[in-house]
Amino acid sequence: MKSRGEFEVIRDPLWNNIRVEAEALEVLDTPPFQRLRFIRQLGHAFLVYPGATHTRFEHALGTYHLARRVLSLLEECDDLSGIDRSETVLIRLAALLHDIGHYPFSHALEEAGLRSHEDLAAGQISQPELNAVVEATGVENASSRLCELICGKSSSPLQGLISGSLDLDKIEYLTRDARMCGVPYGTVDVDRLLHSITIVDVDGGTLSVGIHEKGLSALESLLFAKYQMYRNVYWHHAVRSATAMFKRVAREALQSGVLEMDWVSNATDETLMERLGSLPNSALVSRLKQRRLLKRVLDLGADALAGVGDWIARDPDRVQEVENEVAREVGLADGELLIDFPSKPDMLSVSLPIVTRSGNLEYLSDSNPDPRIGIHTVADQLHTSARRLRVFTTKHTSIEPDWLLERIEGND
Repeated sequence: MKSRGEFEVIRDPLWNNIRVEAEALEVLDTPPFQRLRFIRQLGHAFLVYPGATHTRFEHALGTYHLARRVLSLLEECDDLSGIDRSETVLIRLAALLHDIGHYPFSHALEEAGLRSHEDLAAGQISQPELNAVVEATGVENASSRLCELICGKSSSPLQGLISGSLDLDKIEYLTRDARMCGVPYGTVDVDRLLHSITIVDVDGGTLSVGIHEKGLSALESLLFAKYQMYRNVYWHHAVRSATAMFKRVAREALQSGVLEMDWVSNATDETLMERLGSLPNSALVSRLKQRRLLKRVLDLGADALAGVGDWIARDPDRVQEVENEVAREVGLADGELLIDFPSKPDMLSVSLPIVTRSGNLEYLSDSNPDPRIGIHTVADQLHTSARRLRVFTTKHTSIEPDWLLERIEGND
């Protein structure tokens, strides 16, 4: 066991030097955490942005770094005076472990219908090596409290730093993803944002994470960065083609029983691709490995669809059935036509107390947007503008939009 005063400094391309304290060093050395070295942060986005090979391991370290920074700032302002020290220990560890349950290839498998990675966190934290480290912190019920923080179900006054409108995960991944993809879209005023975070008493005794009014422009930079990254990177047409291909082959492998859920939840990117590539029907895997992505034959903006097809992002079983039906009607085989219509309705959602310059407390929420954050007042329109209904096929196929929409609408 490392001594309490021991620490290491890790070099990072985004935050420069990350100081890792003894309790976190012990976590880093466990097999569940080391697995994150082999899970890319952005799935198949590296097929479009060659620099996007950064991993969940790097992102977890960065989130831990931001947790240490913001806790130090809150302590300087005496905002932590009414909060037990055990909460700050757990926040640092939760920041480090927030993605410990992540599947390979970003969120693709969750889109394919698998349980959320937050739900899988408990299984990873309960593994003997990691559980022993967590329990050695001396914090009562540390493992279960960590899981509650990661799932956003904790009563901790610091819950908002791990899961919420202003969580450190968001700040980290938007900044890192933009840097590694080489795009200018993810610019966030991180320093201003961290200095603006505060702890507020929301109802005469209940403490919660909030923000000073002076940080609203920095909060807006976070929201705008998120919108831009979804529109230009995460939902880039080629990234979505690769994601749709991967989802289809993974779902078929799970449906046939060739892959088991427990194995997948502990796999890495490469072990999963190797296993999928060994299956009899692995044409899509071969295409992915050779970057022969399915091509767009139809690309429609959500604003022109009048709400048609929203089920596509929610019902992967039905999507697969409709894909097969449409493929046969246009002369293609099953798996040679894929339909994609991603959705993230909470993309620009905000729920956060604000401390005004006069010291009053206001509450910013989706039902109570603040004109000082212009992007929040048009959140629904921006989400709609970022979404595209796309059809990808193995070879050029003529598909009339109205014809396709009739079939999609028939499943609404």
